[in-house]
Amino acid sequence: MAAPNCGDYSPCMNNQTQLTKTKTTGFWLGAVLLGTLIQSAGNVHAQSVGLVINPPVVVAPPVVVAQNDYLYYPGYAIYYNSYQHQYAYFNGEAWVWTLAPQGVALDDLLASPSVHMDFHDSLEKHHKDMLQKYPKNWRPVAVQQDQKEERKDAGPDHNNKDPGH
Repeated sequence: MAAPNCGDYSPCMNNQTQLTKTKTTGFWLGAVLLGTLIQSAGNVHAQSVGLVINPPVVVAPPVVVAQNDYLYYPGYAIYYNSYQHQYAYFNGEAWVWTLAPQGVALDDLLASPSVHMDFHDSLEKHHKDMLQKYPKNWRPVAVQQDQKEERKDAGPDHNNKDPGH
């Protein structure tokens, strides 16, 4: 089928007018729709659509500051840190920290005299004073008293034989 010949007098002219009217109507409808959307967007305080994301809550554990607590064994010059559960000693060049005492059986160490230290910072600051205050043969005062009383009870002649026998 051949396209209609749209000359000066044709029904095509009528189609172009209708097309122009449709374009104009579409334009105005689009403009009204656009204006409505702009007005709705500008009227945000009346309607609000949004997504609120709160930052995560981070709860940190409380900071616990524990002090070192030392027990000193003068007979072996070994320290026990009860907070860290480690033994420490100075080997002549550096401090050594171990989970078990070195060079001595644990039973022997625990049976030896010990003294609770009244400092809570590093051993290095106090070791020289501890060696002087608590020499290798140091015994607690109560043990020294008990030994003196035992010697008194034995009497001066406890090693001598009874002359009557």
